Amino acid sequence: MNADSANTALFGNALTCEDSQRASFYTETLTPAQAQRVCARTETSLRAIATIEDSTSEDDEGKQSLALRRIEARLELLTAMVAKLAHPTAEPEPTPLQLRWSALGARFIAETAAEEGQAGIFRTRIVPWLPEPLEIPASVLACQPVSGGYQLWLRFTPLTEGLTSALERHLFRLHRRAIAERRQQV
Repeated sequence: MNADSANTALFGNALTCEDSQRASFYTETLTPAQAQRVCARTETSLRAIATIEDSTSEDDEGKQSLALRRIEARLELLTAMVAKLAHPTAEPEPTPLQLRWSALGARFIAETAAEEGQAGIFRTRIVPWLPEPLEIPASVLACQPVSGGYQLWLRFTPLTEGLTSALERHLFRLHRRAIAERRQQV
């Protein structure tokens, strides 16, 4: 598939976001049961992130007591420490890269090539306080060599309806946040 077709398939009629994030793609064949577990885990994480971010929006910032903010900070630190204890030999995190993504898939420059149709897992760290990256089952839609690596287009598949909905909600919040930041700069 060429770049234009891949862009249209992933971003044509979908809300997209562009950001600098830590992201990678690992080839791995998942059974349907494994793919369901990955989707359920990611959906749970995205819903928890939405709850936390929606409850700590800038409008609520002034309403929260100092004690509540301290408790939240302690919980974030505790979560990070427990994650490090649970995964002491975790893989090194990829460097941040320019990522364009929608609820249908993602495009970024990877260090290694991947074959069209190859299945695997897309990993990204969407919030700095979450110690584990989000994992989304994906397959390679297209791959083209570019300076610095290979441009990959990944289609998220197979996704559950719940995960698709949670991804759309997360991307909408990112889009809304980006618009608010641009307005503040003007």
